[in-house]
Amino acid sequence: MAVAALIALVLTLLAAASPPPAQAAGGSGRCAGETFSSNRAYTSCSNLPRLGASVHWTYDRASGDLSVAFVASPAAPGGWVAWGLNPSGDGMPGAQALVAGPFGSAGAWAVRTYNISGYALGAPGPIAFPASGLAAELGTDGRARVYGTLSLGAYGGGVLNQVWQVGAAVSGGNPAPHAMGADNLAAKAKLDLLRDTSTAAGADSATRKRQIHGVLNAVSWGVLLPTGAIFARYLKTFRSADPAWFYLHVTCQLAGYGVGVSGWATGINLGRESVGVTYADHRNIGIAVFALGTLQVLALFLRPKKEHKYRVYWNAYHHSVGYAVIVLGIVNIFKGMGILGVEQRWRTAYIAAVCVLVIAAATLEAVTWGVVVRRRKAEGKAFGGGGANGHLPH
Repeated sequence: MAVAALIALVLTLLAAASPPPAQAAGGSGRCAGETFSSNRAYTSCSNLPRLGASVHWTYDRASGDLSVAFVASPAAPGGWVAWGLNPSGDGMPGAQALVAGPFGSAGAWAVRTYNISGYALGAPGPIAFPASGLAAELGTDGRARVYGTLSLGAYGGGVLNQVWQVGAAVSGGNPAPHAMGADNLAAKAKLDLLRDTSTAAGADSATRKRQIHGVLNAVSWGVLLPTGAIFARYLKTFRSADPAWFYLHVTCQLAGYGVGVSGWATGINLGRESVGVTYADHRNIGIAVFALGTLQVLALFLRPKKEHKYRVYWNAYHHSVGYAVIVLGIVNIFKGMGILGVEQRWRTAYIAAVCVLVIAAATLEAVTWGVVVRRRKAEGKAFGGGGANGHLPH
């Protein structure tokens, strides 16, 4: 496959890693024109993808306070709405929720807090984020507006999991179960506290750094290194490609490693700037990929000659570590896309890109086997001798 085309595809995918403009605040979309009572105002907003809801917020990095307004229409007159953050997952269990409905006297709207431990709402009570300024109102347009300030502490400063919901009724003073439609079940998304938050110093810079970090690592570990491996494994079968395959392989791997070092450095810097925000799996896999990639580069300078008796062991090491770097790198790209809150369509597109690499490798595997078999027959050799896959050693 063409290297330039594959790089262009992944650059396009990662450039779209941030939410689309219609979801971002500050400039356009229905959320930007929302008005609130008591002169409340927020620096950022996002049109949520399900249930016609939107969320508005101001995040103070210094104090860790998140002032939020959630807007949605109850599923039916007399119903309820809810919004919350989930520090332990991306669904309902573990959510720290603000639930608003006609809970007050004479059907007045009020807000209750719920620490949801399972798939049932449970009883109202304190939540993990101390809440203040809770209020709710039902507008003449039929939409409810829920207000509050959450003290996020160490949980703030990054991309958070948010969930929201609407219900059709309040029974016995408590919210009745919501519907189980597709929109209800998919009412969850990422909330990037730093995106479009003009009062947060360096917020736009932090968002750009996350995007740059994602692009650099996708191009390096996710494109250049797999392409270099394909050059080495398959082009060397063709005698006319020797030694061109070697230089192509080394060029791709060194370029990929160089870009990967830059991506790794931006990740370290992001970690230092996001005190209290840790994506343990993503970080640990990233460290492993960087360490193994560094070993691969160092091993290049210890590469025995073809005739050396230790060359076979070096080849086994080089191949196994190289494939481990590629697999772990692709896994970590998906984890990074999850942290950035990339839409499912872009995840699907990246899966398609990986499938293209796999199909290309499988096709070349069959072609090179055919070349090797024909060559051995022509040379009068028995099938089964030589190196793995009939390829010449490095």
